[in-house]
Amino acid sequence: MSQHQAYQPGQFQWSFLLPKYWGIWIAIVFLMLLAILPWALQYRLAQWLGHIAFKYLKSRRKTTIRNLQLCFPEWSEAEVEQQSRQVFIDMMIGVFETLNAWYCPNWFKGRVTIEGLEHITNAQAQGQGVLLLGTHSTLLDAGGYICAQYFDPDVVYRPQNNPLLDMLIYRCRATIYGHQIDHDDMRGLIRQLKNGHAIWYSPDQDFGLKQGVMAPFFGIPAATVTAHRRLLKISKAAAVPLYFYRHGDIRDPRYHILIEAALDNMPSNDETADATRVNNIIEQQLRIAPTQYMWFHRRFKTRPEGYEKIY
Repeated sequence: MSQHQAYQPGQFQWSFLLPKYWGIWIAIVFLMLLAILPWALQYRLAQWLGHIAFKYLKSRRKTTIRNLQLCFPEWSEAEVEQQSRQVFIDMMIGVFETLNAWYCPNWFKGRVTIEGLEHITNAQAQGQGVLLLGTHSTLLDAGGYICAQYFDPDVVYRPQNNPLLDMLIYRCRATIYGHQIDHDDMRGLIRQLKNGHAIWYSPDQDFGLKQGVMAPFFGIPAATVTAHRRLLKISKAAAVPLYFYRHGDIRDPRYHILIEAALDNMPSNDETADATRVNNIIEQQLRIAPTQYMWFHRRFKTRPEGYEKIY
């Protein structure tokens, strides 16, 4: 590819055939084979892999336990340990669910219910775009797929460092999302909102205070992004909370999409109040299925002067 040609996401490059990428190609074939396994085998494998990950990913395990200790003080030490382990199992289950969404999507047929779809359709009927305020769920792209059965979602994504992996994931996600918007492409994001699109956006991670403010999350001060306030103000889009989760017997799981009413007076004139409000919504959502969240992220890593270190 000429250096004068701009790289397009999802674009194949002949360099991907070089030996340094062969390991990824082999891994992709292996993952495709896992996707066609019966669910009974998939979730047993996920449980096994989850236990291994919990044992050997010591830093992630430590972060998860610390997060759950802080956010669920009512849990005993044994409960925290058990639920922390379940976070890793749910993460691995989510990997298989994502593989199913990419390669065997018919597996989800008859397993999905939705509540509150009118909050999206009503906003779009009035000519508004919809910014779907979601979370970093362990369901990963399976959550996007089940949503796509009822409406056309776009997604904000962070490109992978490995270009081959980025191409492969981008192409798989193209079967789910109408548009994939780079997290740095604010103009593109605003344009899609102004065009009436529904875009999944997750304002639930710690990116420091250059992009946010300190606001309580489960009662603990946390750096909370505020970029969505600018997006909403410029685009005049509706802010609609979105949550999806797995429930029922894991041997025959079901999935539910919860869409809540659009937030009034969002954004307000108080960015800290807005951040607190969104954090409260996310907190209530996560209490529905606590272990289906990526608690292994250091949600409280930013500690300005005067704040006690957590990790």
